[in-house]
Amino acid sequence: QVQLVESGGGLVQPGGSLRLSCVASGFILDDYAIGWFRQAPGKEREGFSCISAGDGSTYYEDFVKGRFTISKDTAKNTVYLQMNSLKPEDTGVYTCFADRRPLGCTIIAGTDDYWGRGTQVTVSS
Repeated sequence: QVQLVESGGGLVQPGGSLRLSCVASGFILDDYAIGWFRQAPGKEREGFSCISAGDGSTYYEDFVKGRFTISKDTAKNTVYLQMNSLKPEDTGVYTCFADRRPLGCTIIAGTDDYWGRGTQVTVSS
């Protein structure tokens, strides 16, 4: 059964850190580009980071660049998202998705991609 499961979300104070995990089962994660998007209540889905299959090249939108780091552990079939210097505007449900493209990666999740169910991140004092 193909599955992506996120974990690591929670409540954190502004300036704090969280590390999200995206664990794949039923397929080899390193054969796919992995992206992350988030969605806050009343706001549109917002993609912000991805990592390519194979060489692991990464991409970040400006609003997370320098604060978030995406990485992968192929032995664990897992992608991580280290989030530092969190801000209240980072609050939302964070979801990973897997896109089968041979080169590069995308922050736009497609209907043919594998999606996780998301994990809630709340940044508040």
